[in-house]
Amino acid sequence: MDKLMQWFNDNKEWVFSGIGLSVIGLIWKFFFKDKSSSSRSQTIRSGRNSTNFQAGRDINNGKFPKRRK
Repeated sequence: MDKLMQWFNDNKEWVFSGIGLSVIGLIWKFFFKDKSSSSRSQTIRSGRNSTNFQAGRDINNGKFPKRRK
């Protein structure tokens, strides 16, 4: 533990620079993944003679004109 603290003290400028924060961020993301985001799914139910559209974001099906700003 003393070696780790000594290394951190010697390299604190590098650790808190952009490179060090990027490495720390990647390590953090690796160990603390958001497990709920990978299990999200979409489902759709439809009846007879129905047209259904499903997307995670915007849909442009060509039937409605675009708004003019």
